[in-house]
Amino acid sequence: MAPAALEETQQRPAETSIDYTKTEYKYARYLPYFTPGLQAPLEEFKHDDPGSRANPSYPALLSGHVKAIEITPNIGTELHNIQLSSLSSAQKDELALLAAERGVVIFRDQDFADIGPEKQREFGRHFGPLHVHQMGGHIKDFPEILPVYRDFVSGAKDNEISNNVSSIKWHSDMSYEVNGMGTTIFYPLEVPESGGDTLYLSTTAAYEHLSEDFRDRLAGLKATHSGFSQAAVHDHRDRYIRDPIETEHPIIRTHPATGKKSLYVNRLYTRKIVGWKEEESQTILNFLYDHIEKGQDWHIRIHWTPGTVVVYDNRVTQHSALRDFRVHEAKTRRHMIRITPQAERPY
Repeated sequence: MAPAALEETQQRPAETSIDYTKTEYKYARYLPYFTPGLQAPLEEFKHDDPGSRANPSYPALLSGHVKAIEITPNIGTELHNIQLSSLSSAQKDELALLAAERGVVIFRDQDFADIGPEKQREFGRHFGPLHVHQMGGHIKDFPEILPVYRDFVSGAKDNEISNNVSSIKWHSDMSYEVNGMGTTIFYPLEVPESGGDTLYLSTTAAYEHLSEDFRDRLAGLKATHSGFSQAAVHDHRDRYIRDPIETEHPIIRTHPATGKKSLYVNRLYTRKIVGWKEEESQTILNFLYDHIEKGQDWHIRIHWTPGTVVVYDNRVTQHSALRDFRVHEAKTRRHMIRITPQAERPY
C-alpha cells in the first residue's frame, strides 16, 4: 500500500465560524487561499540554472563582513551579516551554487518575511519559473507563494499523520512533476515556542556513501514518482487545480551546476523501479529509503525562529516537518511560507 503522501504543505482550516480575514493577526494576508478551476498540465521547459553562472570562489556572496559557518561536513552552511532582500544578481547566482554544494543555506535575523509578496516572488523567480501547487492553495493573488499553515483549528484533524506513529515524512518537494524543484526558499511567519522544526538531509552524501559497485548497478535505472496519493489524502478534492500525474525519473540524478550525483528516490512519492518486478523493486527502494533516512552523518535539524530563512536545493536534499508541537490553544500557530522555483527535468 502506498503511504499517505503529504509533503510539508498547508493545512486547510476546518469548517469554522472564524473569519481569518477579520483577525488582527499580522500575517493574515499570508493565510491559505483557494482559487477554484481546473488548469492544464504543466509543460516541460528547458532550465538555465543560475548556479552554473556563479563564480565557485563566491567573491560576491562571501565578501566583506559575511561569515560562513559549516553546520556539518556533509550538509548545511549558515551565513551571517548578510540580508537576502538586498542580494545582487551575482550574489543570487552564487547562493544557488552554494545551496547546490551544501544542500541547505541558513540565514538568521532576516527582514525577508516583511518585504511583501511582490518582492518575495521576484526574489524566487531569479532561480527559475515558480511552481504552483496541484493542491491549489496559495496566498490571495499570489499563486506562486505557498503557505504551510497549522493552528488550533486546522490541527484538530490531521489526515497526514493520524494513522502514523510519528510525523516523519521524508521527501523532495513534488518529485512527481516533470521539471523538478530547484533552489527553494522557506521561512516562518509565526512559529510555536517549542517544536515544529524541519529536518533536512543530503542525498548527495547518501549517494557517495554507497559502494562503487552498487552505484554502478543503480546507474541508468528509472523509477516512477506519483502525485496521486497526495491528492487522495486530502479532503476537498474539488480544490485541486490540476489532475495528478505520474512521472519517470532516474534513480541517480546529476546536478547541472556542480556535476555531482545524488539519489533521487523518496518514500513519499516514489513508487516502483521501471521494468522490475514488484518484489525486486520494493527490496531495492526500501533499502535506499532506509539508507537515506537513517544516515545521521548527512542530517541536520533546523529550529525556526523569527527572521530565519532557509534556502535549500530540492535536487540534492530531502526534508521532513515535525508536527510535534501542541495546537490546543488559540495562540499556537505554525505559519511558514515556501517559494518553489522549478529546475531542469532530472537527468
